[in-house]
Amino acid sequence: MARNGNNPIYAPNGAAGEYAKFAANFYVGCSNDCDYCYCKRGVLGRAMGKPFVTLKKCFKDEDDALKQFLKNLDRYLPELKQSGLFFTFTTDPMLEETRMLHWAAATHAVSKGVNVKFLTKRADFIDALHLGDLTDEARKRIAWGFTLTGCDYMEKKSSSNAERMAAMKRLHEMGFKTFASIEPVINPFASFNCITQTVEYCDL
Repeated sequence: MARNGNNPIYAPNGAAGEYAKFAANFYVGCSNDCDYCYCKRGVLGRAMGKPFVTLKKCFKDEDDALKQFLKNLDRYLPELKQSGLFFTFTTDPMLEETRMLHWAAATHAVSKGVNVKFLTKRADFIDALHLGDLTDEARKRIAWGFTLTGCDYMEKKSSSNAERMAAMKRLHEMGFKTFASIEPVINPFASFNCITQTVEYCDL
């Protein structure tokens, strides 16, 4: 498996491995524009930290991105079926401008027996993606994660933490697995409050 982030599917380096052995990235930039975003920091900030979304330069367009993804999916299918696939480290996968490509890629992966995970700060995608139409078998292969800080004032353009927690509860009740990323810890009391509010419907 390639470690080059220019491939649609790759093996992340460093701390990113906490979330997944393999990931898929199509875009850079994020219109959530959170104050603390790690993508705004360091040497990669200029390329990755923009407050708007752009397709990565290695893809001609979204059709080309999906085509390359499907080639990678077939090439690495045995490994991916064993370890799963994470969306995404370079943007929010459920922004209005990113969700359809991510969802197309993920549903192809699920149809081939690959488990997928999403990590988002959005709560407005459930009906847009018609998640209620999925089979029980498909739902078992998809895990929805939400970044929760309890600090809406630093995440002004994302869905509120309360909205994210409500979305997590709804997805759990629909038969999906859910998880929470309680980071960054800005206010320990706010973070702990997010944990106590979601513990009954946070699976992973």
